[in-house]
Amino acid sequence: MKEKMKVGLIGCGNISGAYLKAAKTFEFMEISKCADLNPAAAEAKAREFGMQAVSVEKLLADPEIRIILNLTIPKAHTEVNLKALNAGKHVHCEKPLAITRADGAKVVELAKKKKLLVGCAPDTFLGAGIQTCRKLIDDGWIGRPVAGTAFMMCHGHESWHPNAGFYYQTGGGPTLDMGPYYITALVNLLGPVKRICACTSRAYDKRFATCKELYGQKLPVEVETHQAGVLEFANGAVITVVMSFDVWKHDHSNIEIYGTEGSMRVPDPNGFGGPVKLSKPGADWQEIPLSHCYADNMRSIGVADMVKAIQDRRINRCSGDLAFHVLDVMLAFEESSKSGKHIVLKSSCKKPAALPLGLHKGELD
Repeated sequence: MKEKMKVGLIGCGNISGAYLKAAKTFEFMEISKCADLNPAAAEAKAREFGMQAVSVEKLLADPEIRIILNLTIPKAHTEVNLKALNAGKHVHCEKPLAITRADGAKVVELAKKKKLLVGCAPDTFLGAGIQTCRKLIDDGWIGRPVAGTAFMMCHGHESWHPNAGFYYQTGGGPTLDMGPYYITALVNLLGPVKRICACTSRAYDKRFATCKELYGQKLPVEVETHQAGVLEFANGAVITVVMSFDVWKHDHSNIEIYGTEGSMRVPDPNGFGGPVKLSKPGADWQEIPLSHCYADNMRSIGVADMVKAIQDRRINRCSGDLAFHVLDVMLAFEESSKSGKHIVLKSSCKKPAALPLGLHKGELD
């Protein structure tokens, strides 16, 4: 067995615990050190998960660390990604890759120049639910995909998140926050997006936090909080996508794909499991058994796939090209709304390789 590859974590916030728990599934990697601008946060995570807390500078200079896992807030993604790459480390970051195309391009181009891998969340499309959908589509169960819908509609995060303010600042909003899950899932299932038209709006200029940590605080809203678009994919499929922090309740499915020979309900792309449902002509919805493993919360599977990609000299499934294309799509929502025109995407990407059948937990190839 090859020696465990050492990973260093930067950003010990709300999501880091899920990554650290799931990482223990993969025997070929170890998140061994962590850092945060708040040293107390790093120390707390280090005690909880048996790591060593160090400064960001020491982590980046550590020759044992091959990969940086960047879990900072969106505004800091580019800065940390570039520092990691310039330190000779591969880097996998939380979504989105960046908050501007220029910054996203800097990261992807620097990685290619230095012959390093860059990856980006979400890795939920590697879970059992969406991999089962991918297998069904690839095998022709619904025929040729022609249309579909994707809905992520809620009333924001200020009722529960201890630091919800950044969701309403530049770099936040429903599309940059939750859109990566939905659009990445769709690109994994259907391939790249060709063009988009959209309308956007916001319901409030300020929000009031009701979580215990920020109760009563005013949260300024700098971004559009309801974004509705129609995406035309290169394969011809036309998908309606709505991302909103302005909706109290709805009954729409997360994602549905409509093909020439049937329809499919795709499970929540913010999770890893099912249910997957299929309807053939004249029949009701039928739940389909999951064909793949990884139905639990497996955040870190994208990092693990990067480790295997480095070892086997292949492209990581959560690749920088995929993440940049998803960013390109998301930024086009507001651009289309402001211009009143279709936005033709300049970027593209290949569909990530599907996971093979028959894997056991802890395996990826």
